[in-house]
Amino acid sequence: MNEIFTAILETVASVSIHGFELVGMIIIVISGIKGVIRYLRRAPDVRLQLAQGMAMGLEFKLGSEILRTVIVRELSEVALVAAIIAVRAALTFLIHWEIKIEKEGQ
Repeated sequence: MNEIFTAILETVASVSIHGFELVGMIIIVISGIKGVIRYLRRAPDVRLQLAQGMAMGLEFKLGSEILRTVIVRELSEVALVAAIIAVRAALTFLIHWEIKIEKEGQ
């Protein structure tokens, strides 16, 4: 019974991780394309829009890393996932800080 529950949990977590990673990647790519287009059109808020898109994509990718902690088996894997979470959280914080500064400058 416990093995079945573990297998179901791992499957759901794995599918969810890939789903979050995919959504995050799509958001980042679309934001980048929109950013290039807005830059070429000389839009004044191109930095703000690009930063907001990147922040949203990173939030999804951070969610996938948090879910990844559910299926890790060894302490070394936990350390690696924790490091990835720390880097992505720092990037998200910096982007949100830049968004705040950009909004105040408008």
